[in-house]
Amino acid sequence: MLKEPEAHAYTDGASNGYRGPGGYGAVLTWQGKTEEINGGEQNTTNQRMEVTAACVALETIDEGHIVTVYSDSSYLVNCMRRGWHKKWRENGWFNHLKEPVANRDLWERLLEATKRHQEVRWRKVKGHSKTRGPYKTGNDRADKLAVAAKKEAEGD
Repeated sequence: MLKEPEAHAYTDGASNGYRGPGGYGAVLTWQGKTEEINGGEQNTTNQRMEVTAACVALETIDEGHIVTVYSDSSYLVNCMRRGWHKKWRENGWFNHLKEPVANRDLWERLLEATKRHQEVRWRKVKGHSKTRGPYKTGNDRADKLAVAAKKEAEGD
């Protein structure tokens, strides 16, 4: 019996305050290889960087995998696990307060990226400083990549 192709993505975002420079980082493992990616933006939020990290991870991993995404972002994991995006779409991308959904562009991008894979599993992990167990190394490294990208976006 053939084993299903599995992949793991450790993702993180970093920014200062409400809006400003930010970065994302991801550590990806699949098909016996590990890839690290990061990037930054000058005018962004932490939420945007968290979702961007997941988008880039799913877009980078070869199609057709069962991907487990590890994130410390409740915003990201809850949306995907609880299916908030389904209600948002049904409501014309308005939330339960009848306000436009924040970061719609990234949610749409993320939903497209999930279609590339057999299945995407979402796992909430504790913030990098509190992580224990097998996810610590990947989570800590994703955080370092995100912080480095944020510093580069700041011009440091």
